Amino acid sequence: MTAAEMLEYENQMFLDVLHENGLLVAARGLRLETVIMNLMKVYCDPGNLVLVLGTASKEEEYFVTELERQGVTPLPRVITSDITNTERERVYLEGGVLMVSARILVVDLLKQRVPVAHITGFIVLRAHKILESCQEAFALRLYRQDNKTGFVKAFSSSPESFTVGFARVERIMRSLFVRNLFLWPRFHATVNSSLDKRKAMVIELHVPFTPLMSTIQTAVLDLIHFCVKEIKRINPSLETDSITVENALSKTFHKLLQIQLDPIWHQLSANTKQLVADLKILRSIITTLTQGHSVRLQALLLTLRSSDYAKRSSGWIMLDSAETLFVSAKKRLYNSKQEVAPEMNPKWETLSEVLKEIQRDSGGSSQTVLVLVETLATCRQLKQYLTKGGPAMLQNLYKKLLGKKVTSNEPMQIDNVEEEEEEEEGHVFTLTQTTSEDSENTKYTECTTQLDSASEPVVVLQQFKPDGEPLSLPSTLRSLKPKYIVMYDVDVTAIRQIEVYQSSESECQIQVYFLIYGGSVEEQAYLTTLRREKEAFDFLIKEKATMVVAADQEGKGTECSELSRDVGQSAVPSVNTRRGGNAEPNTRPKVIVDMREFRSELPALLHRRGIDIDPVTLQIGDYILTPEMCVERKSISDLIGSLNSGRLYQQALAMCRHYVKPMLLIEFDQNKPFALQGRYYLSSDLQSSDITAKLQLLTLHFPRLRLVWSPSPYATAQLFHELKEGKDEPVASVAAAVGLEGTTLEDDVHIEKYNTAIHDLVSKLPGVNTKNLVSLMNKGESLDHLMTLSKEQLGDLISNSQNGILLHDALHKPLKAPTETTSFRGRARGRGFRRRKT
Repeated sequence: MTAAEMLEYENQMFLDVLHENGLLVAARGLRLETVIMNLMKVYCDPGNLVLVLGTASKEEEYFVTELERQGVTPLPRVITSDITNTERERVYLEGGVLMVSARILVVDLLKQRVPVAHITGFIVLRAHKILESCQEAFALRLYRQDNKTGFVKAFSSSPESFTVGFARVERIMRSLFVRNLFLWPRFHATVNSSLDKRKAMVIELHVPFTPLMSTIQTAVLDLIHFCVKEIKRINPSLETDSITVENALSKTFHKLLQIQLDPIWHQLSANTKQLVADLKILRSIITTLTQGHSVRLQALLLTLRSSDYAKRSSGWIMLDSAETLFVSAKKRLYNSKQEVAPEMNPKWETLSEVLKEIQRDSGGSSQTVLVLVETLATCRQLKQYLTKGGPAMLQNLYKKLLGKKVTSNEPMQIDNVEEEEEEEEGHVFTLTQTTSEDSENTKYTECTTQLDSASEPVVVLQQFKPDGEPLSLPSTLRSLKPKYIVMYDVDVTAIRQIEVYQSSESECQIQVYFLIYGGSVEEQAYLTTLRREKEAFDFLIKEKATMVVAADQEGKGTECSELSRDVGQSAVPSVNTRRGGNAEPNTRPKVIVDMREFRSELPALLHRRGIDIDPVTLQIGDYILTPEMCVERKSISDLIGSLNSGRLYQQALAMCRHYVKPMLLIEFDQNKPFALQGRYYLSSDLQSSDITAKLQLLTLHFPRLRLVWSPSPYATAQLFHELKEGKDEPVASVAAAVGLEGTTLEDDVHIEKYNTAIHDLVSKLPGVNTKNLVSLMNKGESLDHLMTLSKEQLGDLISNSQNGILLHDALHKPLKAPTETTSFRGRARGRGFRRRKT
C-alpha cells in the first residue's frame, strides 16, 4: 500500500507528520500502523539513518513483512542484543531505518557507537509511555544534545493516558522535544467522511437476558454499590470522584484505582483494602455472567461461599443481595425437580440463528464467517458449543467442575478444567458444517487440513487481540476476506478496524452481526468506553488551545531547559583560585554503571545532574562512584528476593573483598511509601521484621558494608552527586577487571592476598575481629602454626591477651554436644541468668 492508496484521513495524517515534528494522537483502530509504515518507507534509504523506538516484536515483524511485500529496499532492520557491539556500529554506519530497543540505543549513544551527527531523525511509538519508560526520553536527550537538525515524530493511540496526572501532555511533549500536537479522534470530520463512503451493513441484535440472569445482574450491581459506598464512608478525605458503579464495570478501573491508591496504600485500613479486592471479585462475577455459562458461574460462587471467605470479606457476602445471587445462580443449574438442567447462554442460541441465516443468504455457496470474541476461554467455549451442542457440553462441564466438591482452596481449578484438553491448541479455530438429516440442530466439526474449495460454510473463531496483539485482526481480514462477521463480544478497536477494512480493502460489502446483551452491564461498559475516549479528546483539544509551548522546546537552540545538565547543585567542580592562575580543567564527574542497570531510571537522572555515565559490564556492584566506593542497588522486591536466595550475601562478600567502601543502596519507588512495614511490599506469610533481622545479620557479617536508604531515584542521584564531591574518578578498565578470574591489578590495594576460604574461616573464630584480622593473617604462617602457639603467644600476635585466650580455647578445647536433659526452663523460672565472672 502506497501513500496514494491510503484513505483520505490517513493521507492527511501522513502529510502532517511528514512536514512537521510533532506528537500525533489518534483514536484506537484507525490504522495508525499504516501511517507509520509509509513514513518508514520514505526514509528506507542508505542516505538516511532513522531510529524507531517503542516497537513490539509483532509490530517489527509486520512492518518488515509488509514493506518486503511492497518491494521496498533496503528493508528496515531490527537491532537486538544478539548483535555484537562491532556489528551494531557497522549497521549504524550503513544507514536506513533501524528498529532498536531504548536500552541498547542509550548504551550505544553513551559509548559513541552511533554517528549522532548523521542521524536523520527518530520515530517514537507509544509516546504516552515515555514518562514511565525513561530510557526513550534519555535516548532523545542524548540525541538532541549533539544533533540540532534531525526530526522527532511520535505516535500514540491511547488518548486517555494523556489525561492522568498534572500537565501530562506538556511534560510528554517536552520529553519528546516537539512543539506540535496533532489530534485525530473518530469524530474528526475527515475521518467521518472517509469511513462513510463505503460502510458495512451492521445488524444490531440486542439479546435479552433470561429472568434469572437479570436477577443476578441486579444483585451484583447492588453489591458493587455497597462496596463503593463503604469505601467513600470509611475514607471521607479520599478523592473518590472516579470510584463509581459505572467505572467499576470497566476493564481499566482497577488500573486507575491502583494509580490513585498506591501512594497512600499503607495508610488505608485493612477493611478498605478488602473492599478494593472485593470489587475485583464482583467484577469477575459479572464478567462470567455475560461471557461464561451457568456451570462456570456456579463453580466460581462455590469458592466464595465458605466460612473462611465470609470472615475475610468486607461483609457483602452477608447481605440479602448476596443470598439472591447464590440462589439464582443455583436455579440456573437445576430444574424444579432438582435435576441437572443447566441454563443455556442466550447468545449461543442467537449465534446459531445467525449462522443459519447466513447459510440461507449464501444460497448454498461456501462463505467464510468470522466470529470475533474477547477471550480465549470464550473462543474455546464456542468451539465446544458448535461441535458438541449446548446441553451435552454443559453436562460434560458439570461433571468436571461440580461433580466433586469444590472448596475455597481450589479456585484455579475452575479456570483450568475447561481448557485441560485444549492446552496444546492454537488461538484460532476453524469449523465446517456437517451434513445432518435433522435441520433443526446444525453441528460443526473442526478442520484439521487447509480448505481449498469447500461447499459448506466455514466458521472461524478468533480473539480480538490474541496475546494482546492489536495487528492480528487486520491481517486476518486480509487473508480470509470474509463477507460475514459476527461480533460475539464488544470491542471498540475491532469495530473501527472492520470499518477501515471495509472502506479501504474489502471487495464487497461486509455484513456485520453485532451481538450485545440489551440493558446489561456489557452494553454500559461499551458506552462508557466511548464516552471516556470522547472526553479524553475533548480535554486534549482544550489543552492544545491553551497550551504554552516554549520557543526552543525542540532543542535546536541553546536555551532548551530539557537539555540542561545542571539540575540542582552544579556537578562541575568550581575553579580553585589559589593555583596561581592555573585553572583546573573543566571536567565533569563520572560514574561507571553496569549494563544491566539501564533498565532503571537512575542512569538518566545522573546524566541530567551533569554526571557522565560510562556503561561497563561489571562483575561486582552496580555503580562505581570512586576507585574505593562500590554501590549495589536494590529495589524492595529485589532486596527481598536476594535475601531469601542468599545472593545478596555473595554480592556483599565480593564487594567487601575488593572495595574499601562497599555500599548497599535500598531504593524505594517514589510513588509508594518510604516505609518497610505491613504487607504493602511483603507477602502475607512474610513480615517486615524478617527482612530487618536478615539485614542485621548482613551488617554483623560485613561491618564495613554501609546501608543507604533512598526514597526515590531522584534522591539517589543527589546522594551520588554529594558522595563524589572531592573524590577521584573511577577507571572503567580497572572496574571491569575487578572480580574476573585470572586478572591481576598492580595498582589495586585490595588485591586478594589470602586464600579466601582460610580468610573466611579465621574471621569467624572467637577472639578475631576486624581490628586484629589483618595482623593475624599477616603474622600467622598457617593454621598448623596457629595450633602450636600458646595463649601468651596468641595474645602477643593479636595484641590482646583476652582475645588470645578465647582463640586458644577455640582451637584446643573439645566441644561437647548438649544433652537432651539440658534445659533453661528451671533456671529461667528463678533468678534468671547469672552474669559469668571473668
